[in-house]
Formats: sequence, structure tokens, C-alpha cells
Amino acid sequence: MMQDIMAYPYRFWLILGGLLLAAELLGTYGYLLWSGVSAIIIGAVTWLVPMDWNWQWVNFAILTMVTAIIWWYWLKTRIVSEKHHLNQPNKLLIGKEMVLSAPIVNGAGRINLADGSWPIRCSEDLPQGTKVRIVAVESITLIVEAVRDEHNH
Repeated sequence: MMQDIMAYPYRFWLILGGLLLAAELLGTYGYLLWSGVSAIIIGAVTWLVPMDWNWQWVNFAILTMVTAIIWWYWLKTRIVSEKHHLNQPNKLLIGKEMVLSAPIVNGAGRINLADGSWPIRCSEDLPQGTKVRIVAVESITLIVEAVRDEHNH
């Protein structure tokens, strides 16, 4: 078996890569992913361009570090920002505009949105048919303000 590995090193790298990727499926949170991918790449390169075992290991180590660093930078750019409101989906409603189907009286009212009815608050009373924009969400209450035309300030 050792003779086969020495004669065909690309097999070793492909098997190692497969084992590392299989181990990744057990839940290592990405720690073995890039080592497995790097091993498979080294296997393909060694199959095409035979090289000494020392160079194979050096290239494997470098490739693993490079892919891990690139992955880290990519993840860093995809960090969920405050705008995404991962655990606060109601915040995604901020900025949405709609027309009142009922008037706002004494600063309070309701609006139909999607498949539900939401309580709304406004700093002013507004008649039915007024276009409003959601500017904040407090618990389950939407805070709205009238959308003013650019011409009618």
C-alpha cells in the first residue's frame, strides 16, 4: 500500500481531501472544509505536474492558509449588519409606504399589511387615503408619518 501511495501521490491527496470533507459533514463548522478542498486541489495538481513530497506538503500548507484567509475575508464582508435585523423581522417594515384605509384619530389607528392588521401611531391625525411611511417599530406598533409631496411643503 505504501508503494502505491509513493508511486501515485495524487491518490493520497484525493483520499485525504475526501476524508477531510466527509469529516466536515460531521459538524466542524468549516475548519476542515478548506483543508479538504486544498488536498483535492493538490491531488489534481500532482496528477498533472508530478512533484516531490516535500513540495506537495508545502503547497498544501500554503493553499490551506490562503483559502482559509480568503474565506475569512469573505465571511467578514457578509456579517449581518444592523440593517438586516436578523432577529427583528418587523424592523424590515421601516421605510415601507402605504395608503391609509382608515383615518388616524387621536394619533392612533390600524392598518392592513400583508395578511394581518397592525396598530399604528402617528404624531398627527390623518384622514383615510393619506399616504404614510413606516418610520419605526415599537413592539407590535408601527410608527408612521405622512408622506409629503415635494411640491406641497
